[in-house]
Amino acid sequence: MVRSLWSAATGMIAQQTNIDTISNNLANVNTTGYKTEVANFKSLLYQTLQTQTTTANGDPKPVGAQVGLGVRNSSISSIFKQGSFRDSESDTDFAINGKGLFAITGDDGQTYYTRNGNFYLSTNDGNGLTLCTADGFAVQDTRGRDITFNKNYTASNLTAGEDGQFYYPDGNNNPQPLGIQIGLFQFNNPTGLEKMGSSYYRATAASGDAINEARSTNLEKSTIVQGYLESSNVQVVDEMVNMIVAQRAYEMNSKAITTSDEMLQQANNLKR
Repeated sequence: MVRSLWSAATGMIAQQTNIDTISNNLANVNTTGYKTEVANFKSLLYQTLQTQTTTANGDPKPVGAQVGLGVRNSSISSIFKQGSFRDSESDTDFAINGKGLFAITGDDGQTYYTRNGNFYLSTNDGNGLTLCTADGFAVQDTRGRDITFNKNYTASNLTAGEDGQFYYPDGNNNPQPLGIQIGLFQFNNPTGLEKMGSSYYRATAASGDAINEARSTNLEKSTIVQGYLESSNVQVVDEMVNMIVAQRAYEMNSKAITTSDEMLQQANNLKR
């Protein structure tokens, strides 16, 4: 019965983490580019009570007796499913239709990735314009360089095509390519990306190296939509159902602890 106490306790701890994950999803239901997270579980060590042996008649028993010792959280993975688009008032907001991610230069000089296309144009040291995030991190182009524009350009006249190529009107008001293209990158295992907060991800050995869509021919290319943002892919109804299931599982594990306690109490009362 002591085994049952600890097994039920691991179940309560695992379901608490599950509730924490669901709560985080609901908290980020309006976060641009946020991807739903799912808590996964795995069973703990099994204790062998009886190995595979023979019956009293000498016939082999095909199955032994093993009892599990509980559960734990194996991982919390992100579901990179496409979120819905919502209209934006800003011409520097971009939504990705596909599997790509934007590349961002962090304040430490490292490259991070995000689905949040809420960008701004800010002045740089050369009095030009730099496309950056709300945190001031520069957005990278297809060559891994920070996207900057000449100081003579008017921000409101800059447009971008579906491939992320920027255009600026000439003297006849005809859009001309500037040779600057927003970089989009994919990963063989996006769930292996390390979450850094603020909707940023960092590449790891589990995710693999970033694959540049502009230089890869065997990828399904993503497209960019200017003037839109990608909403969170959190489904509130699904999360509420998951919360109810997690709550009931937590209650059942609590009942198992109470039942084990009552059984121990009954055993202690046998001597009276």
